[in-house]
Amino acid sequence: MTSSVPLFDSAIGPVLKAQNEPILGYAPGSPERSALQQELESQSQNAISIPLVIGGDHVETAAQAKLVSPHDHGHALAKVSQAEEKDIGLAIDAAMKAHKDWSRWSLQDRSAVFLKAADLLADKYRQRLNAATMLGQSKTVQQAEIDSACELIDFLRFNVQFAQEITAQQPNSSRGMRNLTDHRPLEGFVYAVTPFNFTAIGGNLATAPALMGNTVIWKPAATAALSNYLFLQLLEEAGLPPGVINFVSGNSSDISARVFSHPDFAGLHFTGSTTVFDQLWLQAAQNLKNYKSYPRLVGETGGKDFVLAHPSADVEALAVALLRGAFEYQGQKCSAASRAYVPASIWPTVRARLLELVADIKMGSVQDLSNFMGAVIDEKAFRRIARYIDLARQDGGASILIGGTTDSSKGYFVSPTVVQVDDPGHVLMQEEIFGPVLSLYVYDDARWTDILRLVDETSPYALTGAVFAQDRQALQEANSALRHAAGNFYINDKPTGAVVGQQPFGGARRSGTNDKAGSALNLLRWVSPRTVKETFVPATQYRYPHME
Repeated sequence: MTSSVPLFDSAIGPVLKAQNEPILGYAPGSPERSALQQELESQSQNAISIPLVIGGDHVETAAQAKLVSPHDHGHALAKVSQAEEKDIGLAIDAAMKAHKDWSRWSLQDRSAVFLKAADLLADKYRQRLNAATMLGQSKTVQQAEIDSACELIDFLRFNVQFAQEITAQQPNSSRGMRNLTDHRPLEGFVYAVTPFNFTAIGGNLATAPALMGNTVIWKPAATAALSNYLFLQLLEEAGLPPGVINFVSGNSSDISARVFSHPDFAGLHFTGSTTVFDQLWLQAAQNLKNYKSYPRLVGETGGKDFVLAHPSADVEALAVALLRGAFEYQGQKCSAASRAYVPASIWPTVRARLLELVADIKMGSVQDLSNFMGAVIDEKAFRRIARYIDLARQDGGASILIGGTTDSSKGYFVSPTVVQVDDPGHVLMQEEIFGPVLSLYVYDDARWTDILRLVDETSPYALTGAVFAQDRQALQEANSALRHAAGNFYINDKPTGAVVGQQPFGGARRSGTNDKAGSALNLLRWVSPRTVKETFVPATQYRYPHME
């Protein structure tokens, strides 16, 4: 489709109102359980080749990386083509070529692609992406369903709603003139660097800028290549034109170096570690004078997310929130509960109930749907988490209350681990672990005000946090004292599980730029507004009345 940009085209019709995708239960005997098990069996038995996708061409390279299941690292799922320098250059060229046409498509036509993609994912591709996420990223069926199905569908549908709302925001026009805000895409390409832990984040980081008329270089995490590639195939079936999103796997440093040195680099959409985001920001700064425009840098990074309990907290709700918040998906969520503060008066009861619940957790292959936990993502993560557990075991100021075992003989398994520390400033209370380790400090009830300050100041991050209390005044005090400690703040709930359209996600401080994925705020970063004024009857004399 080739089109021109109309001078005035604000008539987009009624704004689509998205609804969150219902979560399927996968109970025994359900049709979704049967369909998923068939897909798991098929993908387990058929390793595939994952190519680069450049300008619509699927390119297999000589260099290939093996993709394995984290819970069975002897089982190869795919071979993933690795981009060479020439491939990166071709991907940038393809993105810039596609930009000329795609940026001129109407929002309605671009939206149609992503709405069709959402419908394909809700039906035909649902179990295909769920199975790929389970096998490649070791997610249980519940964690895959809320991620690679529901959240990704929600991103696709709600982003269309948000984009329409943005476009509908137009300036006033006085008599004799008409004013317009033209929500242009950025002038250049966007670089999407996506993480392993959420298939939905990978999809959203690539598609959100594209919806707004941008073209994208998508660098997926190596360990999420299977689910991410299948999603790109879905987008192609939905009608996404060649070159709009270019899928480039390979060495992160090499790809980033080439991208950041290009004058048409216009934006970074990133989720990953704080350290890597810092490096990319510095690369952009070092190349700043070479760019045609100041690039948009959008990043969601690390977290050391807290759960703070008041003496009035509901013990049962607190124990369940600690378990789910810390151990769902093996603690590999940016929002996972990683540090907790419990008052001494309720600690004996909380301890007994929490340890009872954790002892009941089943861990193993995610193909066994009775398991609550799978494996951590790879050997590097396994070794990093094991070092923190060893630190807790060797430190006299820390006590492992439960867990603390690791086993990488078949898969990268780390047992759910709860560590009590004597010092609230302990390294386990400050550093991001990104694994199933919950560090916990017991405080004197009378120190509530001091603990509020401690929670706020202990960690450099500010992503998510939760407070449990039945005392309304305590909730008000916590809400005020911790206002800047978390971008997503939960009251009597675990600090994970943000839903698109309900809890826009992102944090500040060292947790990122807080551009709130799942809201219009994020989409605004991918447009460069132009103001257009048309005067119907222009002035023909220069003199004003006061000059008479």
